[in-house]
Amino acid sequence: MKLATALTLFLVLRFVLTNGIKSTTKHYIVYLGKHSHPNLDSVILANHEMLAAVTGSVDGAQHAAVQHYSKNFRGFSAMLTPEQAEQLEKNESVVSVFESRTNPVHTTHSWDFLGVDSVNQYNKLMRTDYKSDVIVGVIDTGVWPESQSFNDKGLGPAPKRFKGECVVGEQLTSAHCNRKLIGARFYSKGFEAENGPLESFNKTFIRSARDTDGHGSHTASTVAGSVVTNVSLFGIATGTARGGAPNARLAIYKACWFNLCSDADLLLAFDDATNDGVDIISLSVGPLPPQPSFFSDAISIGSFHAFSKGIFVSASAGNSGLPSTAANVAPWIFTVAASSVDRDFTSNVHLGNSKMLKGSSLNPLTMDKQYGIIAATTAAAPGVSPQNASFCKINTLDQTLIKGKIVVCTTETVLDNRQDKSIVVKQGGGVGMILIDPIAKDVGFQFVIPATLIGQKEALELQAYLTTDKNPVAIIYPTTTVLNTKPAPTMAVFSSMGPNVINPDIIKPDITAPGVNILAAWSPLATEEAAERSVDFNIISGTSMSCPHVSAIAAIIKSCHPSWSPSAIKSAIMTTATVIDNNDTLISRDPFGSQTTPFDYGSGHVNPAAALDPGLVYDFNTQDIIEFLCSNGAGLAEFKNLTGEPLTCKNHTTPSYNLNYPSVGIGNMNGTVTAIRTVTYYGKGPTVYLSYVESPEGVKIGVIPHRLRFKKAGQKKTFKIKFTPYKNSNGSFVFGSLTWRNGIQSVRSPIGLNVVSV
Repeated sequence: MKLATALTLFLVLRFVLTNGIKSTTKHYIVYLGKHSHPNLDSVILANHEMLAAVTGSVDGAQHAAVQHYSKNFRGFSAMLTPEQAEQLEKNESVVSVFESRTNPVHTTHSWDFLGVDSVNQYNKLMRTDYKSDVIVGVIDTGVWPESQSFNDKGLGPAPKRFKGECVVGEQLTSAHCNRKLIGARFYSKGFEAENGPLESFNKTFIRSARDTDGHGSHTASTVAGSVVTNVSLFGIATGTARGGAPNARLAIYKACWFNLCSDADLLLAFDDATNDGVDIISLSVGPLPPQPSFFSDAISIGSFHAFSKGIFVSASAGNSGLPSTAANVAPWIFTVAASSVDRDFTSNVHLGNSKMLKGSSLNPLTMDKQYGIIAATTAAAPGVSPQNASFCKINTLDQTLIKGKIVVCTTETVLDNRQDKSIVVKQGGGVGMILIDPIAKDVGFQFVIPATLIGQKEALELQAYLTTDKNPVAIIYPTTTVLNTKPAPTMAVFSSMGPNVINPDIIKPDITAPGVNILAAWSPLATEEAAERSVDFNIISGTSMSCPHVSAIAAIIKSCHPSWSPSAIKSAIMTTATVIDNNDTLISRDPFGSQTTPFDYGSGHVNPAAALDPGLVYDFNTQDIIEFLCSNGAGLAEFKNLTGEPLTCKNHTTPSYNLNYPSVGIGNMNGTVTAIRTVTYYGKGPTVYLSYVESPEGVKIGVIPHRLRFKKAGQKKTFKIKFTPYKNSNGSFVFGSLTWRNGIQSVRSPIGLNVVSV
């Protein structure tokens, strides 16, 4: 999910306008579960026959149908009236019918910060005979195949088990795929059914897997981009660009257009990717909060089928930045938050009184001299209040007053499009912009004129200068890159937070990874996000950027442990994470260094080297997920919706907090509760692990047994965690942890408890 500040508002407005203008038909997904049809043609024929029963004719059915799903499950999407959808839902062959929604999409130094170069030094498990066979499927806005990040130098033939293809489209032929980029598909029918023709957006697009938004190229190259030396954004963040798993292969599934993705297209991309034989699916996309149930969410359904086939799915947590807004919260999805690295991009302001204000932006532009400064509040257009003028929106500034000046603007809401403010200033004749933005001052933005963001302290200094000097002047310096900054990591201001709105027993997000100011490959056609400049590499922020970091680490683990399940890989990453920054203090949250909890960072900041050799693993499978869903009250209809099978629950279900998850959450704790977990030992020779507990406030914890003895790899041990509360938490969660140590590994699980009664 990319940090695009105006995207949420745009999406909401578009839905309002679309639903108010279109006819009574809406785009529905009709899910039919497992099937025995021999090929796609027979599925389409059967789908049309079913549709004809509600449309009145086969011709009407063919016009109504949009997408057909045939590989891992049967289904279709179609434009239907609510009455027709209700009729279909009564068909005994239909599992469920739900409306397709549109979802928003949610590096040189980051891999150095994560220590990926040192993985081989710390762990000899890395085996070169595996690492080129891992296939990562990226569902996003496509790919720019000419980017050097996708060159296939040094790679052998694509794995024979891959069943995907390089689908020919506009400006993309099979020749654009290679031994790195082994597959490319694209989907647009769902998007156009919901939003109208691509042409109606009046934006650049290409009907193929070729990327015109930049987002897909950025995420794909972060996962598995080839090594490219001497890369920067106009001299900013200079270094070697590479993906975390540069020897992995990429299969691209373009299901997003203009950074928006239709559920119907996403579900088809999941169906293809799961059938093509990918090992990892990376998805920097998610629903707007609050997320619906697992049973009516295309990403949850598609990722469940992937999990069932042994495919690890990594997805972004979202950029809403508030409690209870984390997206993609199903336990079979790995949910990734975003945090910073130890690198700042400073673009300082030198005032005429010789004081220097610290600013931050991605500003490659040079000012040749000092210019006069004017506050937007004093440059209001006729009829506009000073407060409204301060936001520097269109038609709010007097061009005769700002011409040739540096304009001081402010943000109205966190959703403001900062780049648009610089465009307004430029169009009015302004030569620079200082944006007072304490909230997002650490996030790098690009502007069409020299511009920078300053915090509250700097704003007070600037205000004092403007009020005391008759002719205030300043110069905005180009961005300089500052390394080894502290504290790092810090949680990004935009990163969505828990608790899990569907089931708080599963702590979400699962992990945090670098997602602030990440440099990676870009589409040269995507100039809007690059401040009207055409670039081959770009710096952007969002949980979209952190998600592919984790996808890459999962690919590395898969290369070392090819037999490991998705949940084993998840456990390895979660239990080896750290909650300590480079100041040896608890990870804090931007912009003010506020206190954090597992609802910010999950199990902590990812530690790739440690994740390769976790020692103990918490594993769970599809049957465990079914029991988890039973404990949440899932019935026959819900199970058919998710699995496609008519499953029934046992009379006595296991509590959902007993899913063998690497973290421990109890969202409704009444009195003493005992949770159960099982660990599998992956190590060499006998060992003994001892438990260490950090108790949440008001709760006593006992671990039985507190010592685990293992004789050989693959051995399993079950233990109990007894929580005895002596203090009510008053509707808030209290946090602690359980760590197993054997003198070599530390296997840590966060604990989150909502103590309702003692």
